[in-house]
Amino acid sequence: MTGPDTMARAWWGVLVLMLFYVLAFVDRQVLALLVQPIRDDLGLSLTEFGLLHGLSFALFYTLLGIPLARLADTGSRRGLVAIGVAAWSAMTVLCGKASSFAQLFLARVGVGVGEAALSPAAYSWIADSFPRERRATAISVYSAGIYLGSGLAFVLGGQVVVFAQAQNSVDWPVFGALRAWQVPLVLAGLAGLVLAPLAWTLREPTRARANERTGTPPIAELARWIAKHPRAFLAHHGGFALLSLSGYAVNSWSVYLLERHFAMTKSAASASYGLVLGLGGAFGILLGGWIADRARARGVLDANLRVGAIAALAAAPFALAFPLAGSSTLAIALLVPLSIATAAGFGVAAAGVVELVPPALRGRASAVYLFVINAIGLGVGPTLVGVLTDHVFGGESAFPLSLALVGGLSAFAACALLALGARGYRACIEGLGVG
Repeated sequence: MTGPDTMARAWWGVLVLMLFYVLAFVDRQVLALLVQPIRDDLGLSLTEFGLLHGLSFALFYTLLGIPLARLADTGSRRGLVAIGVAAWSAMTVLCGKASSFAQLFLARVGVGVGEAALSPAAYSWIADSFPRERRATAISVYSAGIYLGSGLAFVLGGQVVVFAQAQNSVDWPVFGALRAWQVPLVLAGLAGLVLAPLAWTLREPTRARANERTGTPPIAELARWIAKHPRAFLAHHGGFALLSLSGYAVNSWSVYLLERHFAMTKSAASASYGLVLGLGGAFGILLGGWIADRARARGVLDANLRVGAIAALAAAPFALAFPLAGSSTLAIALLVPLSIATAAGFGVAAAGVVELVPPALRGRASAVYLFVINAIGLGVGPTLVGVLTDHVFGGESAFPLSLALVGGLSAFAACALLALGARGYRACIEGLGVG
């Protein structure tokens, strides 16, 4: 598994999978820079937009992740990835043709269905391609796609919207007349359809198996394993879900905050936040994986959990402070350490999943993890900010406070839960004893 040719193929696969993750997060996050144009065009409240950005995607992304992960544990992982990329890209194109809340909601559901195939297959493929002491780094490189994709969505998507708005109307063959907010969605979807065949360049690694098992265990065995180690899984999944809630709240609403409450232009707001998120996030996620791998090589069994707890603690005060900053310059400056710290936590989260379960359960364990963090993070985070603003604090002027409370308090809670579960996490790894 560690020869030069094998490692070269493994790293090529990581880069291809990272490219797909970049595309996934472009498609997932581009909606966050279109808050006001979509609200104006479709007549939506902040709560409705939160549902559109969060719940619509998370609904089937979480529900279908586990059955699709069974295919990752038993079938062709590259085939699953290829079909998933093509499916979510086609649905993103349909998002760009939506003309009502219902149409856009259903198309976003379809994007979530397609993206549900990617990460369980990717985590399983990477875990079988790298030894344990290199996995956190490899998975953090793949996961850098989260921040590179989100950054591209804001930087390039913002410029596309500004250009399209200047043209008043965009009329394309096949697609017909498009509103300015629809153009980046169509372009993002078409890019994915073009690049999806790259999945067939992946080579399937030999599947690892626990010594005492033959065949692929059923989902019931995963449930029994989780029930045997509840503290480990509660700490890991719950802690990173709360950090995800903080991260999705910030990512979904930051450009809107910079535009509406700091009077920045869409071009400046999207470019500024996109650069901070793309560069800071990519650096943070690689840093988190590198630190965890170094600690793991020295025998620190709970290195992934420790790095996650420290990252959440570092992120929390910045998440509280940036929406309440006195100027756009200060808000953007506070977003830099916030992006780095939050990303460092997710540099280790997925690596923690694959070391907590027997090898034959990695795909489904990854899907359960993704179910939890997306149901809570993406399903709740963006919507909760809108609900607090519209129905608790009573209006647009309270939006910065809503964002500060959701982002900051959930990061503090994530740190506490991750720290409290360290002993159970170590016991789970010691009881497993496989690579």
